[in-house]
Amino acid sequence: MDLIYASTRNADEKVTASQAILKGIAGEGGLFVPTEIPKLDVSMDDLAKMSYQETAYEVMKLFLTDFTEEELKHCINSAYDEKFDTAEIAPLVHADGAYYLELFHGSTIAFKDMALSILPHLLITSARKNQIKNEIVILTATSGDTGKAALAGFADVKGTKIIVFYPKNGVSPIQEKQMVTQKGENTFVVGINGNFDQAQTGVKKMFSDKELAKVMDAAGYQFSSANSINIGRLVPQIVYYVYAYAKMYANGEIAKDEKINVVVPTGNFGNILAAFYAKNMGVPIAKLICASNDNKVLYDFFSTGTYDKNREFILTTSPSMDILISSNLERLIYRIAGNDAAKNAEFMKELTTEGKYEITPEMKAQLSDFYGNYSSEAETAEVIKKIYEDTGYVIDTHTAVAAGVYGKYKAETGDTETKTVIASTASPFKFTRSVMDAIDHKYDSMTDFELVDELSKIANVKVPQAIEDIRSAAILHDTVCEVDEMEATVKKFLNI
Repeated sequence: MDLIYASTRNADEKVTASQAILKGIAGEGGLFVPTEIPKLDVSMDDLAKMSYQETAYEVMKLFLTDFTEEELKHCINSAYDEKFDTAEIAPLVHADGAYYLELFHGSTIAFKDMALSILPHLLITSARKNQIKNEIVILTATSGDTGKAALAGFADVKGTKIIVFYPKNGVSPIQEKQMVTQKGENTFVVGINGNFDQAQTGVKKMFSDKELAKVMDAAGYQFSSANSINIGRLVPQIVYYVYAYAKMYANGEIAKDEKINVVVPTGNFGNILAAFYAKNMGVPIAKLICASNDNKVLYDFFSTGTYDKNREFILTTSPSMDILISSNLERLIYRIAGNDAAKNAEFMKELTTEGKYEITPEMKAQLSDFYGNYSSEAETAEVIKKIYEDTGYVIDTHTAVAAGVYGKYKAETGDTETKTVIASTASPFKFTRSVMDAIDHKYDSMTDFELVDELSKIANVKVPQAIEDIRSAAILHDTVCEVDEMEATVKKFLNI
């Protein structure tokens, strides 16, 4: 039986997995969700013996049911290869009383590689399946990491172009350098004079513009998305939570069916939603701990049941989480609204018009799997320093937000016994200045690349290839535009 995907905003819009991947976003700005979350059909004893690639197949075959075994295995094996600097793909490191799931061993040293290394293969396979003749234009807004990972994934992929918008002053220097030095005839990078939410809103607006779609089609193009709103991004993310549990079981860290907690530093809500899906597939997960930075819109939502983006947008040292509109939360809202597209669409309309919405007490009662909290800038820096001084392990700012919130969770609930996985979403080398500054202010006077070498020394970790590659790389992209010029910029790139 093929699994069907429905739009969160229109009950009548239903598509196959490959169609959902191709479209990226549903009509009326909705997101595609599977009509049911399938259960794992292999035992944990079997999963415990599997490689990352084998685990990926067992999870993804249940969601991408219109892909043949050969097609799906080709996509998986093309993605999870020597681009990753460890055969494990996503190793677990036990430090400071938790298990850090290192999701940054791909080519751009951030967790986005886990999904964006496979998305181009899923997309091209989907295009062939659906007899698409147009060239696919990947249109993406990034708060820092998605951009580079998507650019790397799609660079010089035949039949595609990729255009990435990022907030000009809202990403780390290393993140920006990674993007603006990206090679590839089909790659375009644009800094906007605005924040991530404005970039994301601008991209969504272009996706739902029917007139623009006609103009694009006439020129032989169609849009698709590499943001976490694309189900082709979300499904591969489920894999690493299944893999982490299976590895802990295989290593004797947990008993059969023992429940674990999962902590995820959260901005757009996709990464923690993937953990929620893993739980619903049958992985024994107790609490899903949602960690926010000072932009604590999600913490406030879980505390009050009101989602309110009407607040100051704060630039932090964990910029990938500097988000006030968590797009993937819509998938959860749709679910707790009883899979009612009309009800969900009302909430999303309120978010657009009023900047906020309030869920019902019955809906809030369904969020008991989640615990939300946040870590301030000072607390995040303190956690980096303490974990380094206590263990020698260096974590990045986003992972530190998660570790800080995990500390608060334990203090608040008294739950200190449940084994806990922390999603470590980026290499500390991606945020060297913030990380080194947290460890000791004496590093303040160093240049970005001096800091890289110093971090390598104190952490006893080799400088990642992704950083070596940009040391002397030429700037290839220098376009900057205003928020209201985004569409014109896209048309200029495409010569339409």
